[in-house]
Amino acid sequence: MTARREFLGCAPLGLLSHSAFLPKSVWSQVPINQTPKSRFRLGLVTYNIASQWDLKTLLAVCSQAGISGVEFRTTHKHAVEPSLTPIERSDVKKRCADAGIEIWGLGSTCEYHSVKADVVRAQIDATKRFVELAADIGAKGVKVRPNGLPKEKPIADTLKQIGTSMAQCGEFAAGHKVEIWCEVHGVGTQEPENMATILTNCPVENVGVCWNSNPTDVKNGSISEAFSLLGKRIKSCHINDLYKNFDKKYPYRELFRKLSEANYDRYTLIEVGKTIPEPSLGTEFLRYYKAVWTSLCSPETEG
Repeated sequence: MTARREFLGCAPLGLLSHSAFLPKSVWSQVPINQTPKSRFRLGLVTYNIASQWDLKTLLAVCSQAGISGVEFRTTHKHAVEPSLTPIERSDVKKRCADAGIEIWGLGSTCEYHSVKADVVRAQIDATKRFVELAADIGAKGVKVRPNGLPKEKPIADTLKQIGTSMAQCGEFAAGHKVEIWCEVHGVGTQEPENMATILTNCPVENVGVCWNSNPTDVKNGSISEAFSLLGKRIKSCHINDLYKNFDKKYPYRELFRKLSEANYDRYTLIEVGKTIPEPSLGTEFLRYYKAVWTSLCSPETEG
């Protein structure tokens, strides 16, 4: 399968100006380089759309597409990892600054739900290495995650363990002026009620959630209940297949309205599972995505 055909699985490239996913009225009213009045901004998680772009390509594509911030997900080709030397860290920081791209965060896969104490300790130590990297390159925070509820342990005990582990990470991160963002993630742990319990066990100011736009947020077509549980602790936000929103799979317009009402002034970050190896197609897709995002952030296009 060619890169172009793979891209067509993400968005109908030949139909961008008259897409069924994006009404013609939106394209006529919202130029792709327009920024809405909302205080929050549009950024990119390199997972998975940019997983095959090196740092030079990533920065060029984001600049061309009008994407202002990046969360570097670990294991990707950009190679922004804790293994970088001090000189390499300075180089990453400078290159991003020169490109006008904010290093918003680091997307680790650190998780604290294991029933094995040594595994949890190793994950906490790994988180600290990401915190040090974040501080060195000027990132705002480090994303961590729960990733399930082991059957061998009571749910309440696991939720407490995750929360207290994050608290340790948060206290370490505070000394580096870095935040910890707990992604609303994992079977069982992504349930808003369980995530709220995790946060109850982590009353550390610089620790909050990374809203993840999950189907489990939605009840009766609304995210109101989930947002009431987690909204005050949102420090970062992932959005996914936004270009499919016009078939009403997820109430993004409601999410953006609630973020605006909460004076959220951070990022909503594109996290799309498709990989787009070819940079030119990536640029086109991100421009298209930004047009959809802009339309959903703009009340005047509602209806």
